[in-house]
Amino acid sequence: MKPIRRLGLIAHPDRVEAHELAARTVAWCKDHDIVTTLVEAGPEVDAPPGAMAGDFDAVLSFGGDGTMLRTVALVAARGVPILGVNCGQMGYLTEIEPEALEAVLVRLHAGDFAISERTMLSVEVQSIGSAGGTWAALNEVVLEKPNAGRLVRFEVVINGAPFTSYAADGVIVATPTGSTAYSFSAGGPIVSPRLACFLMTPVSPHMLFDRTLVLADDEELVLHVTDRPAILTIDGRELGEVEAGTTISCTAAPDPARIITFAPRDFHQILKAKFGLADR
Repeated sequence: MKPIRRLGLIAHPDRVEAHELAARTVAWCKDHDIVTTLVEAGPEVDAPPGAMAGDFDAVLSFGGDGTMLRTVALVAARGVPILGVNCGQMGYLTEIEPEALEAVLVRLHAGDFAISERTMLSVEVQSIGSAGGTWAALNEVVLEKPNAGRLVRFEVVINGAPFTSYAADGVIVATPTGSTAYSFSAGGPIVSPRLACFLMTPVSPHMLFDRTLVLADDEELVLHVTDRPAILTIDGRELGEVEAGTTISCTAAPDPARIITFAPRDFHQILKAKFGLADR
């Protein structure tokens, strides 16, 4: 790959280790003629407007999976490769641990890395509220009830044809990358990120048909919110309440997220390690 000469850095605003690692990176890059731009962003914090508007060769994310998801949302549409440095707990989306940072910087400087492409969702929300607009998701879109004791009611349309109606605690539309997150905890399958598809998993539906649907990456899934408001969350970030009558259209995004890797990654072995599965 092309050697990295301009590097964006995004650090979780509340994690001391993230800022320490970012400072080490800035110092190393200064000694090796790499221009850096450092900003704070995390699961609940946006970077300042225009902070990541530069022409970066790559962006490093210092934090956990939430910071990685915010980083993807900020720069993926421009095709910028992203590398996650784990300063969190699970670190499922991050590529490296802190102790490997300097060795990784050497490899970035030399262009000694590869790119893994991950399917993203393009989400168009037709709502008068704060959630209205077009969004991107690497993990998932979640529509859920705003409070206990009330169900979300929504109609599902697939490729322009009505499918069925649901009354449920919520619904999750996930990418293969997001299949190991909320969708999995709601009973959905784990899907290899090498597959081009996305999933719809109902959460505690009040009906016999309670299985996950798997859609191809050229299909369209539309959710129509029917008789009461619901909460919309994308990649762990609550966008706000959507009113009855809201339409949420989900398709595979035209451009994938580009994740930096340094060796072939065995998805199933990573899955085994992160979930602490024992040999049998």
